[in-house]
Amino acid sequence: MNSLQKTQLGPYSNYDLLRVYTFYRAVLGTVLLAMFQINVAPSILGDDNPALFFYTSLIYTGLNIFTVVLLWRARFQPSQEQLFAVLLIDVIALTLLMHASGGALSGMGYLLLAATAAGGILLTGRLAVALAAVASIAVIAESLSRLMLVGVDNQTLFAAGSLGALIFITAIAFQYLNRRLRTTHAEAQAQARQAAHLQRLAQQVVEEMRTGLIAINEHGEIELINRAACQLLGLEGHTPPADIEALPAVADALKQWQASQEPTALLYLDGAPSAEIKLSFTALEAREATGTLAFVEDNREITQQAQRLKLASLGRLTASIAHEIRNPLGAISHASQLLGESDSLDTADRRLLTIIDNHSTRVNHIIENVMQLSRRRTAQPAQIDLSQWLVKFKEDYQNACAAEPLRIAVNTPGEPLLAKFDPSQLYQVMSNLCDNALRYGADAQGRVHIALMGRFDVQRQRPSIDVLDAGPGIEAEKARHIFEPFFTTGNTGSGLGLYICKELCEANRASIDYQRNPRGGSRFRILLATTENQRHR
Repeated sequence: MNSLQKTQLGPYSNYDLLRVYTFYRAVLGTVLLAMFQINVAPSILGDDNPALFFYTSLIYTGLNIFTVVLLWRARFQPSQEQLFAVLLIDVIALTLLMHASGGALSGMGYLLLAATAAGGILLTGRLAVALAAVASIAVIAESLSRLMLVGVDNQTLFAAGSLGALIFITAIAFQYLNRRLRTTHAEAQAQARQAAHLQRLAQQVVEEMRTGLIAINEHGEIELINRAACQLLGLEGHTPPADIEALPAVADALKQWQASQEPTALLYLDGAPSAEIKLSFTALEAREATGTLAFVEDNREITQQAQRLKLASLGRLTASIAHEIRNPLGAISHASQLLGESDSLDTADRRLLTIIDNHSTRVNHIIENVMQLSRRRTAQPAQIDLSQWLVKFKEDYQNACAAEPLRIAVNTPGEPLLAKFDPSQLYQVMSNLCDNALRYGADAQGRVHIALMGRFDVQRQRPSIDVLDAGPGIEAEKARHIFEPFFTTGNTGSGLGLYICKELCEANRASIDYQRNPRGGSRFRILLATTENQRHR
């Protein structure tokens, strides 16, 4: 029911009930007219005044048919006053038909109960009581007129009084029922609005969640997939799939979970904004069916959160390190330097002093790296053109290492290769990797060759940087641990350089891995976050 209907019929009136009652009136008038015409129950219908009965039923039927057409075809929406007028016509017509058929004892007056009941439902306030009063007065007035004209017995007066009382009882009962219906309807509407509000709120919460959600029924159909899941799975801008089989990697992970009940799975998706996706599954049990809810998360984001916790712990640790280690270390180093100035030391003692100096420098380097991690600022990724950036980095790094002859080759596509990374942190990562190449990447003749290669990884749909050297490489057993803190393959390193590189990459939504070339040499590959205009190249 629209707002106009609510205004005219009242907020709790039933427009369909009005149309049904109007149809009932038309059928009632037609049936009474037909029964009168074919002489059904001639001793009742129009027994006292056939002409009055005929013309009243004819006019009443015509008005009712016109009202039916008006409500059903023209969609007329009467006001409360118009409804009262329509029901008043019913009272007048039925009273005349009752008078033409012999009065209250004919039984025709009981048809007024239906009109009074309709008034109790369709009318509000005093109009319903007024209609009942008019109907009661009409019945009593008809009996009094009959008493004055033809004379009646007490039974007729009793029947008229009883019918009047019954009309009032019907009006009051249906008005009470109407109030209860209004209250119930108002409560139902309030509950429906609250349910709709909660549904919209839940839908908005699901859509705005940073964790992706996929609801899958027992037939493998996707019933719900939120915006975060579409973004993480690379479906943004496309129509979400209706079946989980349209996402083969997710479907395989779901089957493995159903078979082994492993809580989580890691996916590496080509073309997705985040190449590393974490999937978690949980069963959803309803009354009649069982489904599965999949949580889709960016594993790099989770790693970054873990990194922030580690950095917080390192921040507390470095204060203790600076107080407990650095001061004694400075004293040891200073004492070693003073002892080295003595002229009475032989060669063996000086060798021992050299060992003390070297290890003091190494421990000091470890402390500086740990403090650098704890003080490191938050990453501020910016758009970088790697084709130009790598050339500039080569020049800056060679100038910084001018004391050592260094050959660095740069290979880029020649066209813009856009990526997102904090420029200062990328410089630190590349410097650490080149330092490692200088320290461990010399060939058999002792020469250092470093190659920097920038390209777009079509398989992962992300830009990448390769740092290659010509050294012997790292053994497979050790390569698994090179990004762990304090792990080193040499005697002079701190074991934190590659760990810092990995932490900086993760802070910029990038990844770094190591591969040993079959023909010798090492390759460190950095997969960087891409920009929108670089994706799907």
